[in-house]
Amino acid sequence: MPLRPTVIIFICSSLLYSNFAKGQDNKKIRFDFSAVPSSLQLFGEGVISTNLYERDMAISPDGNEMFYTIVSPQNVFSAIIYLQKDNQGNWSKPEVASFSGVYSDMEPAFNPDGKKLFFVSNRPVTGESIKDFDIWSVEKIDGKWIHPVNIGLPVNTEANEFYPSVANNGNLYFTAAYTGGKGKEDIYVARWENGKYAEPVSLDTAINSPLYEFNAFVAPDESFIIFTGYGRNDDRGRGDLYISLKDASGKWQPAKNISMLNSERLDYCPFVSFDRKILFFTSERSALKERYTPRSATYQTLIDQRNSVLNGQANIYWISFEKVMQSIQ
Repeated sequence: MPLRPTVIIFICSSLLYSNFAKGQDNKKIRFDFSAVPSSLQLFGEGVISTNLYERDMAISPDGNEMFYTIVSPQNVFSAIIYLQKDNQGNWSKPEVASFSGVYSDMEPAFNPDGKKLFFVSNRPVTGESIKDFDIWSVEKIDGKWIHPVNIGLPVNTEANEFYPSVANNGNLYFTAAYTGGKGKEDIYVARWENGKYAEPVSLDTAINSPLYEFNAFVAPDESFIIFTGYGRNDDRGRGDLYISLKDASGKWQPAKNISMLNSERLDYCPFVSFDRKILFFTSERSALKERYTPRSATYQTLIDQRNSVLNGQANIYWISFEKVMQSIQ
């Protein structure tokens, strides 16, 4: 199970940019979304994926805004990071989002129309003391993301709520460990009915089990759901990505392990671009060695290992979503 941050500390580092591709002008950050890899690759190595802990990618429906989360060492704090694309296709340097940077914020998710962003935070509704993690939303007004709002009951409770994902019809999917759920942590849906959320319902056993299911991305048309399961018989490590499709009657089919994506480490936080061309997700896979033979480890080796992108902290990966779907057929 991934740990959730609880206390405030955040360090910005020039290392976000230090490994940017050779020959590139650091003032002009570009991502070639027309060249989606057919096999798994780090996304934005040296800019997005660095030696820090990055997770949970979200790109706006029009493709012009990008949010993701950086988590501080020991998971004590997290902040949502923002980039914006200009008319020439250049992206701004990563900065802490305008609504983030005081309390622990993470897991941004766009409304399908791109006018609202949902995220998770332990910020207080009133006062200054941190609380449990709730789902919040922030609207874009005059080109700026401002005035975060706690979405309230019946979604937010005295327990933690995580990883929002929003369907076209307003239905909100999220993760919680409520008493009376099917497992130790479940994926829930709060349906949007008559202008408000209905009581959250745990998804059926095609998805939830007596174990851990969490961090689900749901297609805007609710035709598929991708999530992480932990402790299943076919789980390769600390948590694998699974996918469930809906049949013609609208029933979720038994989830399948997306084996081409999973590692022996934690793989989670899926996001599919709104054009359904790219799957992004977070992975803690690394290039760390358990032993050096013969005695090849030096002080510099250890420093280089700690400072490398694949140092065991999480990075964001991307791959063609079409290739992923072909792999489960």
